[in-house]
Amino acid sequence: MNYLNALNISGSGLTAQKLRMDVMAQNIANSDVTRTQAGGPYRRRLVVLQTINEGGFKRELMRQASGKTSARYTTPGMGGDPSVNAGGVKVAQIFEDRSDLVPVYDPTHPDADEDGYVFMPNVNRTEELINMLAATRAYSANVTMFNATKSMISSALQIGR
Repeated sequence: MNYLNALNISGSGLTAQKLRMDVMAQNIANSDVTRTQAGGPYRRRLVVLQTINEGGFKRELMRQASGKTSARYTTPGMGGDPSVNAGGVKVAQIFEDRSDLVPVYDPTHPDADEDGYVFMPNVNRTEELINMLAATRAYSANVTMFNATKSMISSALQIGR
């Protein structure tokens, strides 16, 4: 694997985790919204991540071990097909969580039904914060990988002097 592919993989992870954190922040910000433009309470949104390279680590390891080269793994500007990425992650989908809304008894609320219940969003702030912590750690790991790759590139350039 060349250095630019490693940077692209780390960059895709950074982008995906940032979007994931943005969606979680939106969930927390809307955790008390009982009336949206679509009508009804806000519904929690979830992010689905998907690998870009379906072959994964094992296939790449076997390819490297056998010494075979493939245009599929080339970097744009270095020959081969520039439209194919050697790996990484992408956001496949953002969807609404269809789990039950939380009924809260508050007959004075303007959105209360005839029994006095208001349906609150299906957002659990504690769960969102725990997921945010996991996304932050994944983001940090991608930053570390990106910086390690930059350091290796710099060292390789120093050797060439």
